[in-house]
Amino acid sequence: MRIHLVVVDPQNDFCISDNGHGNKGTLVVPGGKEDMLRVAAMVERLGGKLDDIHVTLDSHRTVGIERPKWWKRVPDGTPPAPFTALDVHPDGKRIVKYVPAKAGMEPTDEEYTTYLPSLLHKGPPTGEGAFGYTKLLKTGGRYPLVVWPVHCVIGTWGWGIVPELSAALCAWEQRCFARVDYVVKGTNPYTEHFSGVKAEVPDPSDPGTLVNTRFVQMLLEADIVAVCGEALSHCVANTVRDIASEFKDDAYIRKLVLLTDATSNVSGFEKLGENFLRDMTTKGMQTSTTTDFLA
Repeated sequence: MRIHLVVVDPQNDFCISDNGHGNKGTLVVPGGKEDMLRVAAMVERLGGKLDDIHVTLDSHRTVGIERPKWWKRVPDGTPPAPFTALDVHPDGKRIVKYVPAKAGMEPTDEEYTTYLPSLLHKGPPTGEGAFGYTKLLKTGGRYPLVVWPVHCVIGTWGWGIVPELSAALCAWEQRCFARVDYVVKGTNPYTEHFSGVKAEVPDPSDPGTLVNTRFVQMLLEADIVAVCGEALSHCVANTVRDIASEFKDDAYIRKLVLLTDATSNVSGFEKLGENFLRDMTTKGMQTSTTTDFLA
């Protein structure tokens, strides 16, 4: 039996509200630190029973299509606040702020354009710029574009792995004479990259946004694939959905095991996590906990 562990985005910005030394996570998932402490304990417990460990790393610059700097309000040029949802207006002519309503999200008349006007209708990843990107998100059934706080900037404290888990991963490498497989995602500023498998809207000119066939092939060769990390509502959900999509066979989906005590939702997006759990368990995904897995 080949046992693989996939840990999605176990990074400080998602997990540590305050490290006591002046560093604070910018997009903390409630319960994230506790989740990662449980993963660390499990890695220490299982040791050589884990044949491979894959860790995805959200890896951004400060400027990107999902960051405030990319956008400005019409006509005053004010950037959108974090957690602003942007989408194409029903008239199909402009991008506006959407707000929650009883029937879902509804448009307002608060219009936005790109900080650089040239990026609105031309450029990556579709050739049609940010306008074409938001349209594809809608037709693809993915999330609407949400403006996130700046997080997981390459080389910063927030980009790093939660220290206790980092130590456990290093100890596993030493103990098992093995190497953790670090999967970097999110470096392309023109598209979001929740999933460890592919970007939300792949950019044909950037192989890093296309399906990570090497990663998928490694998982195909495993007998059991345990999955955990942050956040259940977004990066975990999309990673698992994309893995399942690439497997193309329910027999493979049944070897996926979600560790439910080692993943949490972004606050306010709990419904997305619930929907993901329902959909994937219906397709055959199993669930367990860090203490019960391979106990």
